[in-house]
Amino acid sequence: QVQLDESGGGLVQAGGSLRLSCVTSGRTFSRYGMEWFRQAPGKEREFVAAITWTTGRTAYTDSVKGRFTISRDNAKNTVYLEMNSLEPEDTAIYYCAVAKLYISRDPAAFTSWGQGTQVTVSS
Repeated sequence: QVQLDESGGGLVQAGGSLRLSCVTSGRTFSRYGMEWFRQAPGKEREFVAAITWTTGRTAYTDSVKGRFTISRDNAKNTVYLEMNSLEPEDTAIYYCAVAKLYISRDPAAFTSWGQGTQVTVSS
């Protein structure tokens, strides 16, 4: 069983920045990578960013490229999401997930989620 603990969300004005953290514990030894998803009110959960655990290769959804940066600290079992130039459209609950075998942009591929952290961007 994997435990995921997201934090770092908050209320910020458009153009501002936030840094999200996700600490993982439990059965994480076999992970391939870590991912961030988000879910806005009334919308489906969507892929945001991913990073492979050993090589650090990254992937982003188009709408956040150049603004968001995913990184990880293997020793701390933590993945981060640095969010800059935030826009009201980024308002959502942000979740992290463990990619056990491969990176997937489909949230249905994941069964374990944390409680998420709320990000609200005001215009």
